Amino acid sequence: MDIKFLMILILGFGFQFVFTAFQTMCNIEKTILDSISKEDENFKGEGYTSLAIIYLFFSLSNWLAPSFISFTGPRVAMVVGALTYTAFMITFMFPSTVLLYVGSAVLGLGASITWTGQGTYLARCSETTTISRNSGVFWALLQCSMFIGNLFVYYQFQDKTVIDKETRNLVIGVLTVIAILGIVFLAALRFMADNAEHDNELEQKHTGCGQAMYALKSAGQLFCTKKMLLLSLAFFYTGLELSFFSGVFGSAIGFTTKIAQTPKEIVGLVGICIGAGEVFGGGLFGILGNKTTRYGRDPIVIAGYVMHMAAFFMTFINLPNSAPFKDTNDISYLDPPSASIALVCAFLLGLGDACFNTQIYSMLGGEYVNNAVGAFALFKFTQSVAAAISFFYSSHFGLYVQLGILVVTGTIGTIAFVFVEWGFKRQHREQEALDK
Repeated sequence: MDIKFLMILILGFGFQFVFTAFQTMCNIEKTILDSISKEDENFKGEGYTSLAIIYLFFSLSNWLAPSFISFTGPRVAMVVGALTYTAFMITFMFPSTVLLYVGSAVLGLGASITWTGQGTYLARCSETTTISRNSGVFWALLQCSMFIGNLFVYYQFQDKTVIDKETRNLVIGVLTVIAILGIVFLAALRFMADNAEHDNELEQKHTGCGQAMYALKSAGQLFCTKKMLLLSLAFFYTGLELSFFSGVFGSAIGFTTKIAQTPKEIVGLVGICIGAGEVFGGGLFGILGNKTTRYGRDPIVIAGYVMHMAAFFMTFINLPNSAPFKDTNDISYLDPPSASIALVCAFLLGLGDACFNTQIYSMLGGEYVNNAVGAFALFKFTQSVAAAISFFYSSHFGLYVQLGILVVTGTIGTIAFVFVEWGFKRQHREQEALDK
């Protein structure tokens, strides 16, 4: 087996285990903290606020991630970042409002170097002809995390309206161990030197502190280009929809009391269905990687947009406006709300997210190969800013306003991505004409 593809597989398994812990925790955090607050009246931690802090610090520290990686390299950065995910999991065993928010901030810092390191390492292990395949394979492996953790949560939360301390600690302990296993995989990654095609100006021209400063300056210059500004609109939407399906959607279903006799257990099934959509999309685009390169990325992104719009409409008619906040007996247009429709929406949200993210990875790794560190840092910066904003307003805006925001930003982001893709296609045709 090609050593670079083997490293992609190890990278995928490492992230799969780390994010089995984190994505599962995101899915149940609001439910967990609500149960803790019922046991301890001094505990004031709020799930949406915690997630907002994570993505706020994530977004701000993304500007420093290229400089950090210029010193450590992507492998060390990913290991250090993964340790912060593990530390965040442990804070839930010791309920404290201050500890929760401090852990959230530290995780936000670690997330920036984790994801920027991942994007850089993926680009270094890929060629122009393999970037779409590798992005799809990595995404499929990563999103398998939605199965493992959420299936475990589904069985642990069965027949429970309040999650007791013993169940919480068991779930958190198992997820922490799984995260540590992921760190072991990331530590096993080999150094991948850039080949001539993937040489980075940063590594060629600068060393030491000059290298770190150049990384920051280079990222800023890239952000101001027309194509990156347009792509940022698509990045922004992925942050909003990420926060919606990872934090709000599952909680809204769990708080809708009329959707099932024990709605809390459905939260685990929602995560599984989202994961099924993510894995199916990542696997499909990994297999069809060469065709994606040939025919373009825009049809896949447009398909993802259509799936998301369908999911938002079905959520609008299925769940009540007050569902994101607390247990409610309210209904929307369907009485009673349908658990089956909710699970179909979850699958469509996952599949649509895979459409957007695999093609963004493909574009950044293929078209911005000479500044992959900066490109992926800007992607994660914009995405995490959007996620932070979303989690802040999720505590105040009803479900219907949140869905309206997603429809508008999704439409704008998709149009922007298509325009940029058409621009790259035109560039490639012109270059091919010159080569002839």
